[in-house]
Amino acid sequence: MYLRIIRLGWTLVVAGFLFLGVWVLAVSNDWGGLFGGMPDLTKLENPKSEVASELWSADGVLLGKYFRQNRTPVRYEEISPNLLNALYATEDIRFEDHSGIDFRGTFSIFFDLLRGKRRGGSTITQQLAKNLFSTRQNLKGSLSDLPLLGTVIAKTKEWILAIQLERSYTKREIVTMYLNEVELGNNAFGVKVAARTYFNTTPDSLTVPQAAVLVGMLKAPTRYNPIRNPELALMRRNTVIEQMEKYGFISEAEAERYKRASIKVDAVQSDDHTSGIATYFRMEVRKDLLAWCAKNGYDLFADGLKIYTTIDSRMQRYAEEAIAEHMKELQGKFFAHWKGRNPWVDENFRELPNFIDRAVKRTEHYRVLKSIYGDDSISIYRELNKPVRMKVFSWTAKNNEIDTVMSPIDSVKYFKKFLHAGMMSMDPHTGYVKAWVGGVNQKFFNYDHVKQGARQPGSAFKPIVYATAISEQAYSPCTEVVDAPQTFVLESGETWTAKNFGAYTGNTYTLRQALAQSINTTAAFLMRRIQPRRVIEYARKMGITTPLDEVPSLALGAGGDVSVYDLTGAYATFVNKGVWIQPTYITHITDKNGKVLYRFIPQKREVFDEEKAYIMTYMLRGATEERNGTGLGLYRYKFRQGTQVACKTGTTQNYSDGWFMGMTKDLVTGIWVGGDERSIHFRTGDYGQGSRMAMPAFGIYMDKIFADPRLEPYNTKGEFPKPEKLTVELDCSKAKALRLDSASYVPPSGNPLNDF
Repeated sequence: MYLRIIRLGWTLVVAGFLFLGVWVLAVSNDWGGLFGGMPDLTKLENPKSEVASELWSADGVLLGKYFRQNRTPVRYEEISPNLLNALYATEDIRFEDHSGIDFRGTFSIFFDLLRGKRRGGSTITQQLAKNLFSTRQNLKGSLSDLPLLGTVIAKTKEWILAIQLERSYTKREIVTMYLNEVELGNNAFGVKVAARTYFNTTPDSLTVPQAAVLVGMLKAPTRYNPIRNPELALMRRNTVIEQMEKYGFISEAEAERYKRASIKVDAVQSDDHTSGIATYFRMEVRKDLLAWCAKNGYDLFADGLKIYTTIDSRMQRYAEEAIAEHMKELQGKFFAHWKGRNPWVDENFRELPNFIDRAVKRTEHYRVLKSIYGDDSISIYRELNKPVRMKVFSWTAKNNEIDTVMSPIDSVKYFKKFLHAGMMSMDPHTGYVKAWVGGVNQKFFNYDHVKQGARQPGSAFKPIVYATAISEQAYSPCTEVVDAPQTFVLESGETWTAKNFGAYTGNTYTLRQALAQSINTTAAFLMRRIQPRRVIEYARKMGITTPLDEVPSLALGAGGDVSVYDLTGAYATFVNKGVWIQPTYITHITDKNGKVLYRFIPQKREVFDEEKAYIMTYMLRGATEERNGTGLGLYRYKFRQGTQVACKTGTTQNYSDGWFMGMTKDLVTGIWVGGDERSIHFRTGDYGQGSRMAMPAFGIYMDKIFADPRLEPYNTKGEFPKPEKLTVELDCSKAKALRLDSASYVPPSGNPLNDF
């Protein structure tokens, strides 16, 4: 009887092993397409996780990431023992002893189920196989969707893969891969990102309670998320702590102390593209990176690239602070200026009809409603006028946003009343961009006003006209021109006369004085002498890429739009001894292992000789040194003491755009301020000039730069370096004056008005 039972038992065991062997063969070889295939062996030897690409500043600060899954790998040596102990105690206490499958733990599951205790039986290696190869979602056969059988098939694959992983990798490599792969909520993949996200720390510094929180989340990242469900997270954390005590990783007294502590989660450190510094810069660089990746076969969101930029995080922060400080004050003046009226007006300051209706029709919300309701405008506008809860931007609110109830149409009206700004600061000698502020708040206004946008430069374009005249006609800063009307006959037969901000004076001004005071008639007179075509040629050499019209009004910056990016690079030519150097914001790109994939070499070209470039910096210094100079207001800022500043303001018609271009010997900065559309602006020059709209931001920024001793040479006081040989006399009291006026100039046509 007993022998019969023993034989039966052995028969069942042998049959079981034979069945198991056949089952494993069937699953691993996908017999009949019933089970789905197994991952390619090459993928098993080199399993690939999606790794976020990182954008780094020149001073070693992580600016942001590009990812689908926010993951940054960590090395084993960077993992706290507290985290490893919590993981082993909770997920796989015999991890060091098994070869991928913990048979003791697996078979004990059945006894636990009989006792009503539910728990998982997967080892860390099995969980890694599941996460790496998505065994529950990918490679499915015709039987895989059957409720119970599908799970058994997936489990079998995980067993097979776990054994193969154990053969290919050490235990340290496996646990490191596992901790880099796991999802831990809030779009945090891997423990390095999770440690920063929840505790603003690194994996090697995790305390026991912190490690227990993260390990506890492995069971259900959303359910045990300490932000969303703090009570459940606390209970789960304490369970992990009890497991650590059970297996001797901590003492009973330590466990009790840790369990009494509350979960202290720092403000969640989000890697969202709208948080942190340089948000506009990060979004603009993304366009370049996507193009580069497409050309070179990389995935920006998964390949773990390291992109090294020229941005200095300290200068970037100062630039953002300067824009915020100035724009907050300016916006308050703008609201008061237009109190009781809407600021979208025509040239006679009359409100534009249907302005908001046209703006609403350009919104995504309107397009969605249009796709739903078609031509039923009554239904569309009924929805657009319904009040809904939303967050809106406010300079006066904490974190610059408020929760409110507002209709979509009212929100368009609200947002249209805000002024915007663009600012770029660069090293003129290397071309390296040090700071980039594309707007006032990227979360609410995502249009970049540094490179993406272009606006009329107004008088900020005049230095290109002057530089062309000095190069082509050998004029000097002491050349004199009478402030008198300059009228041109256009191809259409109409006439155009350059008007000053004030009345014509009839006085004689040197070119330096005229540029310092931004006298329009002088710029127009120079344009008559050199012709727009030549000015455009020089503008192109200086890096202006936007369309420019060959018209006389180009002398006043009214012949085309330019970007802050292009114009700042153009001004840098003057400081860089007449050599234009392409504004550069990426130095090199590496793969995740540090191999350099690409180095950026900026373009260069000589536009002027060193002497003429210095003459232009001397001319532009006139704004802060000559009587009635447009940059004299900079004297109220501390950085001006002991350092030379060359600068130019710019103001366009009806005060739609305010510009300020500022230069020291080591830094060039361009700033634009204006409304979302040209019809949104101040009504008077008291507020609408470039010296009021943009210059204060420059002064605030430079004060911050000069107060930080770490930022040499950008805060080094001193003068613009002179050429070794200077053939032009700059002291007008000694120079022999050359006086130019319209009566002394006759164009080739013989008609003083007919130059075009």
